[in-house]
Amino acid sequence: MTDAGLRHGRASLGLSFGVQGVAFALLVTRIPAIQDRYGISDGLLPVFLAAVPILAGAGSVATEKAVARVRPSVVLRWAQPFVLLALLGVGAGREMWQVAVALGVFGLAVGALDASMNMLGVSLQRAYGRSIMTGFHAVWSLGGIAGASLAWAGARWELSLLASYLPVVAVLLPAALIASRWYTEGAGPERKGPAGEAADAADAGGVGGAGAGSAGGALSFKLLLPLCLIMTFAYIGDSTVSNWSAKYLQDVLGSSEQLATVPYNVYMVTTLLGRAVGDLGVRRFGAVAVVRGGSLLAAGGFAVVAVAPGAWVGMLGFTMLGFGLCVIVPQTFAAAGRMFPGSSDAAVARLNIFNYVGFLVGSPLVGALGDAWSYRGAMLVPMVLVLATLVYARAFGPEPARYGGGHERPRTADVG
Repeated sequence: MTDAGLRHGRASLGLSFGVQGVAFALLVTRIPAIQDRYGISDGLLPVFLAAVPILAGAGSVATEKAVARVRPSVVLRWAQPFVLLALLGVGAGREMWQVAVALGVFGLAVGALDASMNMLGVSLQRAYGRSIMTGFHAVWSLGGIAGASLAWAGARWELSLLASYLPVVAVLLPAALIASRWYTEGAGPERKGPAGEAADAADAGGVGGAGAGSAGGALSFKLLLPLCLIMTFAYIGDSTVSNWSAKYLQDVLGSSEQLATVPYNVYMVTTLLGRAVGDLGVRRFGAVAVVRGGSLLAAGGFAVVAVAPGAWVGMLGFTMLGFGLCVIVPQTFAAAGRMFPGSSDAAVARLNIFNYVGFLVGSPLVGALGDAWSYRGAMLVPMVLVLATLVYARAFGPEPARYGGGHERPRTADVG
């Protein structure tokens, strides 16, 4: 693999992360408009919202099976257009069954997209020989900010969903397809055809016989479990901010309705800034130290939010949360790749499922605790869960001497 090939692969994958951030933000920030367009009742809306991450988990499982036969770049090349077309379908439909189908396709495609993007990111990081994974997630955050801004403009100018989505899809779809020509697997696990899979499964002896254990050994869910828990805890924290920050600031801390919209925007910006420098921190101090520091900062943010006497102190807490949580997810994917270098694709696919588990659990957990106890007390629960990351921090330890799949670590002095 040439240095130019790695740089092109990194740039094209970064574009995919950004496009995914735009598409996801355009969907979730226009949920009220989607509800109004299709006449979805308040009672039925949670069913629609829960179906997307559940189907995304199914898409991630399917991707694990698919990449045993084709490369993740192939999955990503087809999944991204489906995500964008499904988004367009959400805006173009008229009947409830049409939006149900569109959201179903969106969920399945997002699961495949998230899994395959992170598989490629892990393999490219292995090829580079240094941390670059957090940078990909920084581009996702940048795309999310751009998508939320476009959604705000669409709502401000009272554009229909179709009018909001069509220009974005018209630009991003061909851009993603063109960029997919340069997708690059860096130094990933070897893939075999069906004839070789039975022997791999027999040799692996892992959970469900999945994953071809080469240099890194078989994929063991028992060994992966700490990272799965960390992923779940991180997304419980993330969903707490995205779903409850506005309500908390307004109802608990007594802010104005306008000010209550600010914390999530601040959280997104600080997430972007933290991820933009996160790889530098990992290279300088190591992943273990960075994840520990992020966990402590995020836990401190929840504590500040829980005891805040007013809105501005609460804003400080949400700012701390952005800087703290931002490094945990990308470094968890990277740690899975290091832990199972011969089965990294399968490890990433299974780990990705717990992204959606945390998203599903976080919002109703905080809501139930807030109603039964208090919303201040409810903020302490994600605080404790994020602190639990410290128990498993060693899972983010140094990369093994061998890079898996029979690949030697390449020289990267000239790679940008």
